[in-house]
Amino acid sequence: MLTEQPSPTPAPTPRPAGGPVDLDSLICYFEGDFIPLRDAKVSIMTHAFMYGTAVFEGIRAYWNEEQGQLFGVRIREHVERIRANCRMLLMEPVPSVDEMTGLIVEAARRNGFREDIYIRPSVYKSTRSIGVRLHHLEHELYIIVTPFGNYIETEAGVRVMTSSWRRNADDALPARGKIVGGYVNMAFQKSEAELNGFDEALVLTPDGHASEASAANLFVVRDGVLLTPPVSDDILEGVTRKAILELAGDEGMTVEVRSIDRSELYVADEIFLCGTGVQVSPVVEIDHRKVGSGEVGPVGRHLRDRYFDAVRGRLPEYRHWLTPIYEG
Repeated sequence: MLTEQPSPTPAPTPRPAGGPVDLDSLICYFEGDFIPLRDAKVSIMTHAFMYGTAVFEGIRAYWNEEQGQLFGVRIREHVERIRANCRMLLMEPVPSVDEMTGLIVEAARRNGFREDIYIRPSVYKSTRSIGVRLHHLEHELYIIVTPFGNYIETEAGVRVMTSSWRRNADDALPARGKIVGGYVNMAFQKSEAELNGFDEALVLTPDGHASEASAANLFVVRDGVLLTPPVSDDILEGVTRKAILELAGDEGMTVEVRSIDRSELYVADEIFLCGTGVQVSPVVEIDHRKVGSGEVGPVGRHLRDRYFDAVRGRLPEYRHWLTPIYEG
C-alpha cells in the first residue's frame, strides 16, 4: 500500500459542466499512481472480484459557481470510516487519514470538474486467488471520480415500500461496514422496490424494526420529535446521518435515537432518508399510505435546504464539513 503521497500536478483544463464524459479518459488513482481510467485493470481472478472482499466509500463534492470552488463533503470522516472497515476485513496497513484524504482531493482536482461529482475510494483484496478467506491476501487502493447528479429525484418526495428482504445482521455480515459483497443485499431490496413501482425500499431488521433504506439512513418525525434507529438496529454508521443530527441539534430540535416499529412509519408526521447518494430525500408515501399530508413536510424540507446550503459552502458555520478541491 502507498505510504507517500505523489506530488501535485497543475490542474487540468476545466471540463464543461453537463457535457458528455469520456469515462476512459477520467483520471483515477490505481496501484500507487494517477492514470487514465482506461488503463486501470484487474484480473478476473482478483479476490475482490470473485468474493466481494473490498470496502468502499461514496463521497460527494458540490460545485459552487459563485465561489468557483468544488467542495468535498466530510472527506476525513469518510476516510476514517473506510480505514475502520479495512480492519474488519484484515486489510492493514493502509494510508493514514491525511495521506488518503490528500489522494482523494488530488484525484478530484486532476479531473477539473466544474459540477457536482461522486468520488469512490475502495480498498480491495488484490491477490489472484481462489478460496474464501480474509487472511494472507494482499490489498490495494483505487479512487475514481465521476460527475453525479441525483440518485433519486426528491423534489416532490419519494415513494417507499417495505421490502420483503431483511437487512443482514451484524453477526452475519456487518451492516455498519461498507463491504462490497454486502451490497447484494441492498440490490435485492432496491430492485424489488423499483420493479414494484416505488422509488426506494425500507428494510426491516430480523426482529421487525425499521432499519434503513436500501442505501440510506432513516429519520422519522412524530409529535415534533426527530427519531432515527440506533446503530444496533443493523444500520450503516452514516456520515450524512451524523451531519443531519448536527444540523437538527443546532436548530434546537428534540432528537431520539431508538428502535422504530414498522407501524410507527404509518402514523408518522414525516419521514425522510439521508445518505451520500440520496442526500436528503423526504418520503411522501410508504406501502401505499400517505406520510402526513402526502407532501414534503416542513421538518424534512428545512433540513434538506439547510443541508444543501451547507454542502455548497453557503453557510460559514458548516465550513468545517468542507474541503476545497481547487487551490486559490
